Amino acid sequence: MLSDVMSMSFEGMSKAVVFDIQGFSTDDGPGIRTTVFFKGCPLRCLWCHNPEGLSPEPELCVKVARCKNCGKCLAGCNHPDCQQWGRCLHICPSGNISVVGKQYTASELAELLLRDKDIFDSSDGGVTFSGGEPLLQIEFIASLTPKLGGIHTAVETCGYVSERSFSVALDCIDFFLFDLKVYDSGRHKKYTGVENGVICRNLKTLQKSGKPHVIRIPLIPGYTDDEENLRGLAKLAGGSTVQLLTYNALAGAKYANLGKVYPLAGLQPTKTEGHKKYINGTTADR
Repeated sequence: MLSDVMSMSFEGMSKAVVFDIQGFSTDDGPGIRTTVFFKGCPLRCLWCHNPEGLSPEPELCVKVARCKNCGKCLAGCNHPDCQQWGRCLHICPSGNISVVGKQYTASELAELLLRDKDIFDSSDGGVTFSGGEPLLQIEFIASLTPKLGGIHTAVETCGYVSERSFSVALDCIDFFLFDLKVYDSGRHKKYTGVENGVICRNLKTLQKSGKPHVIRIPLIPGYTDDEENLRGLAKLAGGSTVQLLTYNALAGAKYANLGKVYPLAGLQPTKTEGHKKYINGTTADR
């Protein structure tokens, strides 16, 4: 059950699984930022643009479109990196095979992130935790943030985490990017795998806390971009700043590399201009 993922205990985690670290980001909070993508998510959104972040475990990635079917990787390999995957990770002449997901200790990750502290300081930027759902690994993040030397921190969250996890996040995170997708709880479960009661509760907690935040709404044609849904989400947003996100049609290409099927293949994005009238308060595009 997806609800079981939300309740997983990460207390005392000495390591976290990260699937990507992107520097010089300008879309994930103020200033120039480094975004750390954690693996593991309690939602299964039909339009997920980071399928490599769904599972909390490392995964094999094979770029099937570039594969020449030479079969070399399928031969036996005794290298420790390769044994658990049943193929050789290093022999591919095109470099098409990799493992998505690497473990870091808090000290290891802090050392890497601190290399760009001068850039963060000069641009009023910092570090953003994304995913997946980074708050599933909030105990790790709480142990990491004191090691960052005062660097500004942000988190991009779907909000579907325990009340305790969200409370810990409020204590150690400076800025929140809070995703809202579907207003009706039944539709939310149909499109994401879970109802939205937990998400609405944590959003209210965030709004009452006074923490700086932005609400992000992905405009998925035929799923989240209708007037009824957007007006409902506007009620939840209240006076919070809202950012409308254009659907990324290219994200589906990642699924085949992970041995998965993208359920919304062929769906094309729509522009955000016509949707702003349904949202109260300040809106912004991305």
